[in-house]
Amino acid sequence: MPTLLNQLAHALEQGSIQVIDLSQSLHHRTPIISLPPQYGQSAPFRMEEISRYDERGPGWYWNNFSCGEHTGTHFDAPVHWVTGKDFPDNTTDAIPVGNFIAPACVIDVSARVKDDSDYLLTIADVQAWEAEHGRIPAGSWVLMRTDWSRRTDPDAFLNAREDGSHTPGPHPDLPEFLARERDVLGWGAEGVGTDAGQAYAFSKPFPCHSTMHGNNKFGLASLVNLDRLPATGAMLITPPLKIVGGSGSPCRVLALVEHGV
Repeated sequence: MPTLLNQLAHALEQGSIQVIDLSQSLHHRTPIISLPPQYGQSAPFRMEEISRYDERGPGWYWNNFSCGEHTGTHFDAPVHWVTGKDFPDNTTDAIPVGNFIAPACVIDVSARVKDDSDYLLTIADVQAWEAEHGRIPAGSWVLMRTDWSRRTDPDAFLNAREDGSHTPGPHPDLPEFLARERDVLGWGAEGVGTDAGQAYAFSKPFPCHSTMHGNNKFGLASLVNLDRLPATGAMLITPPLKIVGGSGSPCRVLALVEHGV
């Protein structure tokens, strides 16, 4: 009898399970978060050629690259935020690897975001989604589909004004609900970070970072292709780089989706 892994390999070969890339490409124009000038800044992605079949190395091509841990599509570990700093195994090298494969629930609010770049997903929105698709299972990713990733121009993607960035995200009350009432694995979004662009000005600033990481949960940011995922049924593969003491890392996020789901 075929093993489960053999069945999976066959399904992938036959195309009955599709692999969907949810990741941005990394290049020098990949948008990154810009903080007020009094704070440390994340470096942009840079690539430097070492050799390309030339006198520096006649038979090989390779590069050095550098960037901040939270560049492009990336994984947020609990240690990223002060609220998550004291958990054991809270860094990218120490998180149990079983957490890097998990199901996803995709909540589509793209139609609302089209008319409101500051749209905040509420508990009521989630409960309405659950009334149609069932309760969010514990240990799942919750992904907010906004189609924000279709903004390929970096300035439009960051959407910064004098009062900061204007991008959608979770309502301040939602992370607590998801972390405690639904025991999710983490939260994922299409924007440059997991919080809304104006979250710095909330009465509890950056509630997604603060609450999710304060409950030992994870984050995914700058996701793409969420429009290709079903509301339920996708399985995410999200391993960050194994950086010792890492607060996060760029991540090639993949989704496995059964054909016809």
